[in-house]
Amino acid sequence: MRAAGGAPPVEWRVGEGLVDYEEAVAFMEARAAAIASGAARECVWLIEHPPIYTGGSSAKAQDLLDARFPVYRTGRGGQFTYHGPKQRVAYVMLDLTRRRRDVRALVCALESWIIATLADLGVTGKRRAARVGVWVERPDKLKGPGGEMAEDKIAAIGIRLRQWVSFHGVALNVAPDLTHFSGIAPCGVREAHLGVTSLADLGVTAEMHAVDAALRKNFEAIFGPTELV
Repeated sequence: MRAAGGAPPVEWRVGEGLVDYEEAVAFMEARAAAIASGAARECVWLIEHPPIYTGGSSAKAQDLLDARFPVYRTGRGGQFTYHGPKQRVAYVMLDLTRRRRDVRALVCALESWIIATLADLGVTGKRRAARVGVWVERPDKLKGPGGEMAEDKIAAIGIRLRQWVSFHGVALNVAPDLTHFSGIAPCGVREAHLGVTSLADLGVTAEMHAVDAALRKNFEAIFGPTELV
């Protein structure tokens, strides 16, 4: 998913504090339009949100179990998810016209990015054909009804395209309050042997700056150079 030769480095931004969701969406929409017109560079924006639930284009009303936090309906792909403090959200604004006009390939590349980042942090992440996102096997938990290995999602992925520019992106659970996911059926998943986890839940102590460094390193390996602004 590297850009064609001669493309400038991707702008790499790291937000401070908790960023309001509507503010983030407004920024992404404006930036995506500017990228499409050639007026701005591609951009990755790392932020944290206050506690919220967001519902993608496939979100079902019955999967919102307890609206204890503000709920935002958004045009990204996917279903309901939670965002909150100590979860690293990476909004990815890339020009697929310069890269590859293939949404499935982009999602696969984003999964590869997270899997490589997790490997640097000592966690084995896996992709599943029927479940978007990155998963971790949990042999310490009860198996499924058919003897399936228990698995927990550690990173969610949901993107949207406009004029072949992506926005929205990925959410990696570093050390959020996992009880907040109980207000939804995360990504529509209700099976008892499939849950949600985080680096902290897996016993990995990682400061956000270390996670960010691993994200940047592995992004560059897959998508190409970045420049911090």
